[in-house]
Amino acid sequence: MITKQDIRESKWQYLTDHKLGRFPFPLQNRIPNFKGAERAAEFVTTIPDYKYAEVIKVNPDAPQLPIRAQIIKDGKVLLVPTPRLKAGFIMVKPEWVPAGEERKAASLSHIKSYGREILLSEAPRIDMFIVGSVALHRDGRRVGKGEGYADREYAIIRELGNADIPIVGTIHSAQLTDQDVPRDPFDITVDWIATETELRKTNSPYDKPTGINWELVTEEELAEMPVLREIRELTKGS
Repeated sequence: MITKQDIRESKWQYLTDHKLGRFPFPLQNRIPNFKGAERAAEFVTTIPDYKYAEVIKVNPDAPQLPIRAQIIKDGKVLLVPTPRLKAGFIMVKPEWVPAGEERKAASLSHIKSYGREILLSEAPRIDMFIVGSVALHRDGRRVGKGEGYADREYAIIRELGNADIPIVGTIHSAQLTDQDVPRDPFDITVDWIATETELRKTNSPYDKPTGINWELVTEEELAEMPVLREIRELTKGS
């Protein structure tokens, strides 16, 4: 039976062999940056839910830099998770960014100069959730880099009362897979896939997480992600 790691290794190798990736290298063991990421970002802006979204959460990886910059240009609030969510989110409001500096403000090396860290409990209602991936199945199943942060982030915002919202994945078309992606109940699935050539709706039949499955959270994870303890305290008795 194929594993997620098998799919990861295959996609990383294919992108490398066919020179479809770009800095940072190597592409392995990360959400790979891909040629055409700007075009994929343009497709995202045509999604109806994007047009009405006021607050959008995006992962901090390189291939999603174009869509992070575009969100600011379009006058929307950008939320980017801090590493392991240890400090919650970095929030960037469009009025905090001078015209022409959106890409710089959306880059990891400068984002803290334009935005500010907010606690999870201070986060506004999120309207759209954009993720990077190593591979995506056409039915919305996702393969990340293997650390589970996107899944946990979505579960966390649901645990805190955020509504079920559209999840969008931006990838190179070569990262699409027809292989039978293994799926766990806590895995997120994407509703839209934007590549350098097209935008497609997945009509995914899978339910997204509705919160944190506390039975699966280990003491080690509680130590590595103190935010989980914070959330457990915030939601206890609610």
